[in-house]
Amino acid sequence: MKTTFILLMLASLSFPASLQAQFTLDQVLGAPYTESLKGSKDGKYLAWVVNEKGVRNIWYTSLDASTPTPLTSYDADDGLGIDIQAVTPQHLFYVRGNGNNRNGEPANPASLSPVPQPQLLRLRLSDKHIDTLAAVGAMELSPDGTAMVYTKGKSIYRMLGAGNSEAKEELLLEVRSGASSLTWSPDGTKIAFVSPRTDHSFVGVFVLGTDRIQWISPGLGFDEHPVWSPDGKRLAFLRRPGRSKDELRNLTGGNSFEIWVGALETGSALPIWKSPADDGGFAQYYPNAPLRWTQQDQLLFYSEHEGWNHIYKIRPDGTGLTDLTPGACITENSSISPDQKYLYTSGNCGDINRRHIWRTEITSGATERVTGPAGIQSHVVGLEGNAFAYREGLYNQPTTAVLHRNGTPKNLGGLATQFPGNSLVEPQAVTFRAADGVEIHGQLFTPPQGTKNKKPALIYMHGGPIRQMLLGYHYSGYYANAYSMNQYMASRGYVVLSVNYRSGIGYGRDFRRAANQGPRGASEYQDIVAAGKYLQSLEIVNPEKIGLWGGSYGGYLTAMGLARNSELFKAGVDLHGVHDWAWRGRDFSPGGGWGLTEGLMAGATAASPIADLSAWTSPVLLISGDDDRNVMIGQSIDLKNQLDARGIYNEYLIFPDEVHGFLRYDSWLRAFQATEGFFDRYLK
Repeated sequence: MKTTFILLMLASLSFPASLQAQFTLDQVLGAPYTESLKGSKDGKYLAWVVNEKGVRNIWYTSLDASTPTPLTSYDADDGLGIDIQAVTPQHLFYVRGNGNNRNGEPANPASLSPVPQPQLLRLRLSDKHIDTLAAVGAMELSPDGTAMVYTKGKSIYRMLGAGNSEAKEELLLEVRSGASSLTWSPDGTKIAFVSPRTDHSFVGVFVLGTDRIQWISPGLGFDEHPVWSPDGKRLAFLRRPGRSKDELRNLTGGNSFEIWVGALETGSALPIWKSPADDGGFAQYYPNAPLRWTQQDQLLFYSEHEGWNHIYKIRPDGTGLTDLTPGACITENSSISPDQKYLYTSGNCGDINRRHIWRTEITSGATERVTGPAGIQSHVVGLEGNAFAYREGLYNQPTTAVLHRNGTPKNLGGLATQFPGNSLVEPQAVTFRAADGVEIHGQLFTPPQGTKNKKPALIYMHGGPIRQMLLGYHYSGYYANAYSMNQYMASRGYVVLSVNYRSGIGYGRDFRRAANQGPRGASEYQDIVAAGKYLQSLEIVNPEKIGLWGGSYGGYLTAMGLARNSELFKAGVDLHGVHDWAWRGRDFSPGGGWGLTEGLMAGATAASPIADLSAWTSPVLLISGDDDRNVMIGQSIDLKNQLDARGIYNEYLIFPDEVHGFLRYDSWLRAFQATEGFFDRYLK
């Protein structure tokens, strides 16, 4: 048995001229990619983060500017993230750095010394001067822009003079179990927050100048997402049941939830609406802003109680429940215009394989689609007047920032001069059925024609599993990179099928909560087998040369395919996959996120790749970072050791200090170079 440790990708490989790539992996993977957008509260200014080969910088524009302006000039692929916190007419506030792992260590994928700590920075727009304000990861600017609040440890701090050179930090209050979700009252005199308590949580209010916290109708549930009424006299929040004895979080489960409205004068609150079934959880953590209180005295909230993730409005007295985003489709991120007239949303309404932007008049409910029909538009930001901005990717263009004003879209970002957009193939939407009859969607990438020989094929599986791959560049950087890789492999002569297996999003609640998935039976694995048989039915595919690749949950399904069906799947690349559900449930997090109690551990093992190693014969490449906060690297170590013991060929590529979703461009490039070389050796 031989194990190979990959340091560098093989540089020279020979291919028929007809299959020579028209572009390099670096060209397609390294193009500028817009990671996030942030608008000012008045809707007159917009800022966004661009990642180009791992170098992240901030760009900025006003609605009236003719061209956007770069604000920062970072120049290293150091893996340090940028999170824009607030945009004002004079300043931009942002955090540079990464969050901590469970040992309290910030991500440091470039192995820098000393380890960079996340820093709150203030950039003066007039001259781009940058000041370091505090060592924190998030802040909330006061309504008048003169102060900010943030947490450090279990305390809440305030910084006065946020826009002045002499900004001063002061301890505001201490909270026994810490605080999150800080939000200012409209008049800037009070701060609401959530205090987590392990098996329940409270909503608290602190009035500036006082010495104690006011708890709003404390109960025996999780109180979350507080929002202020326009007059600042009332507070609304979401409540879901507290955690019962031995209850563990289950990603595929659900719970009921309620909307509560309380008065600050009395501190009491009452429920105004309750979900009819266990439809809470997903719709309260997956999108942004799960609850809002508009100037028209309407509460807007996300719910899945009618089978699809939608936004509803309701009056604070519990009357007038209305679905603002109806249809057999999901609504994801949303924004409200500064004048509170419009709700902007992104989702797959009318186009299940993409994302487009919709505008809804909140009062009347009148709705229109304002982008599309091509492309992937997401993360909309409502701006002044009828203007709005969003992130857009096409099938042959990575995600950029777009400003839509006076009915005309304006692309705010440029592409690398060598980006091979004209050489990318347009993926085709396909469907096929699993053995139990469930319809599965996918995207098919076919290589340039130039040889009559049947071609090797790859199946790509996303992670999550609460994800959906689309017919173009994804709004998640992780999956945009995967999309680039699928395009590249198609250019190298592979037929590639990206599979949206059951338990993902985009196809309704029942599809997402499919029975017996993951550690409860791996029901989604039959979708991967169906994908393999679908590829075998294509005239262009060599049925004996099909491989698997994917990350996280996709890594799990890759290993499942090799363990259970090596006769069908002849090679696989497994990025940070789960290989033993029971181990994850015991040692990584309580229940592993799937509610795995001790009585379920045996079944979880049976639904894992390690349960079928006796049938595993295909070679595999394992790729992982050793500071992975989602799937511990031990999952790959254990699998490799067991494969070695059975004489099963494996290779590996490990990135010290790298996290689950690689933060450095160098990590992605090396991982994909290794992936290409591995498949070329075992499938061509």
